[in-house]
Amino acid sequence: MREHDTLALQSCLKCNICAEVCPMMEVNPLYPGPKQAGPDQQRYRIKDAEFFDKSLKFCLNCKRCEVACPSGVKVGDIITRAKIKYGKSEHFLRDKMLVSTDFVGNLASFFAPIVNEVLSWDFTKGVLDATVGVSSKACMPKYDSDRFDQWFKSVASKQKKFPRFVEYFHGCYVNYNFSQLGKDFVTIINACGYGVHLLEGQCCCGVAMIANGFAGEAKKAAETNLTAIRKTSIPVLTTSSSCTLTIKEEYSTILEQNTSDIQDKVMMAVKWIFDRVDSGEVKLAFKKDFKMKAVYHTPCHMQRLGNQIYSINLLKMIPGLDLTVLEQKCCGMAGTFGFKKEYYDLSQKIGKVLFDSIESHSPEVVITDCETCKWQIEAGTHLPVFNPISILARAIDIEQTTCINEK
Repeated sequence: MREHDTLALQSCLKCNICAEVCPMMEVNPLYPGPKQAGPDQQRYRIKDAEFFDKSLKFCLNCKRCEVACPSGVKVGDIITRAKIKYGKSEHFLRDKMLVSTDFVGNLASFFAPIVNEVLSWDFTKGVLDATVGVSSKACMPKYDSDRFDQWFKSVASKQKKFPRFVEYFHGCYVNYNFSQLGKDFVTIINACGYGVHLLEGQCCCGVAMIANGFAGEAKKAAETNLTAIRKTSIPVLTTSSSCTLTIKEEYSTILEQNTSDIQDKVMMAVKWIFDRVDSGEVKLAFKKDFKMKAVYHTPCHMQRLGNQIYSINLLKMIPGLDLTVLEQKCCGMAGTFGFKKEYYDLSQKIGKVLFDSIESHSPEVVITDCETCKWQIEAGTHLPVFNPISILARAIDIEQTTCINEK
């Protein structure tokens, strides 16, 4: 056992604050809670693997327990490492399919219209439910035939005119499922006076691999991405809170990779933009006729990063945006968790609190920084959900902002 693990167990005060914020405990009496599943049971697991409790599979790895812990114990990491070390997938084919985002996305994007249509059929959903365990009630994310990395080739030459650059870690979601977010990112960064490079050699961050126990594959993804990040000397920006948390924290705490040298280099795009606007380096001009009523949902991983303030402050700069910041609640999706037959109902029970909160404000749109939160909220409320970057792209007068930042 690693020394810092032992120290973490000793640091637990048994105050049970983590249990108070655990979304799973509210809906599932079979889950003992983060304190028992984490530090308490780990004391026994290190002595004998027979003490591994299968109830750990209910942990969402939402990290809310870590945010709440007054002693800084990384409870979620303790549970995740135990699941990887002692757990065993009960639906290997399904889980392998769900974590192979680059492989599946690469194939599906070539036939996106057909794949999207087939996945919407009740027959297909029934087959997936009966054979591999993907819930027939789950709304599967759509694939984009206009792959982001392919689209970027059409604007790559335009990036050369800029004197300064950032790297973009777009991840699998932007590349295969929703390229518009990547396009909005490029538009905003260019308007700020910077060119964009796609981080060469990047692959899926591996967050789903970690959550589903595919540690070997996740470690390879981490090594690939860390090598790519280390090859560049300029900032690496992301638009996904889960990708960012995985790279900056879980590569180190779960996969035992040294990430100390990349901590200041990798950051959420909203933080990078806000810092430059706040310092006066970048100026934003907004459309005078922009009007929108929206609510902002803080993803659990965004809260763990402590980066929600950057999204909120940027959104509050928009004159025509009627914004309500919701109390932080877990959406219940937890990456691939909500797609699984045995967990779908639990996922929806957790999400209902958030869905009801959203609907009580009657917004036109929901804003959030996490793609899986987007899928869950859209399915649960039937409202459109956008990343803060996409809202900025709608609200900013691109031509005027570009002119201001060229001076």
